[in-house]
Amino acid sequence: MTRVLVVEDEPQLVRALEINLKARKYEVDSAQDGAAALQLAAARPPDAVLLDLGLPDMDGIEVLKRLRIWCRAPILVVSARTTSDEKVAALDSGADDYITKPFSMDELLARLRVATRRVAPAVRSADGGVVTTQAFTLDLLAKKARRDGHDVRLTPTEWHLLEVLIRNRGTLVTQRRLLQEVWGPTYRTQSNYLRVYMAQLRRKLESDPSHPRYLITAPGMGYRFEG
Repeated sequence: MTRVLVVEDEPQLVRALEINLKARKYEVDSAQDGAAALQLAAARPPDAVLLDLGLPDMDGIEVLKRLRIWCRAPILVVSARTTSDEKVAALDSGADDYITKPFSMDELLARLRVATRRVAPAVRSADGGVVTTQAFTLDLLAKKARRDGHDVRLTPTEWHLLEVLIRNRGTLVTQRRLLQEVWGPTYRTQSNYLRVYMAQLRRKLESDPSHPRYLITAPGMGYRFEG
């Protein structure tokens, strides 16, 4: 089942969301503040997040930014804040959608379905979620990597980067697109992030990191996965 993390401090709204989501076969976790949300997301990674901005311990934008460091799940902001500046700030921080309170439950559920459909192909892109090469094997669903018969530990960000490249295997993915998908819109010019993480992935996965066979660089343009 699709797991949805509801981050909201209004008990009645949390209850209404839980009832409607569970009735449609979603699995639901809930947190009433930002700290609990971040802990829960790390312990039980969600497939989607419904995030209020007015939380008791920290602003929802801060929660959003912290989640976006490693979490690739769609994040839908559900907030009473209505100004365009606040909406733009949330979207620039990595939100996938912005829903203003009060809202129609049918509309929220429809937007949630759209958001989760957009990311589903990333998991299904490889046969059964498993990518096998002569050098290594990646299980995208179980988040397990093996090289030369040994387990290889990859960070959540490394997994996310690999998923984007594998989803577009054989095709150049631009630096700007990778940065936006993995780190969020505010990081679109931070190409040094990509150099660091691609170097780490090559050291962990490639037989000869200095002459990569699978994680290929197109200088000044982007990267592609060949496998």
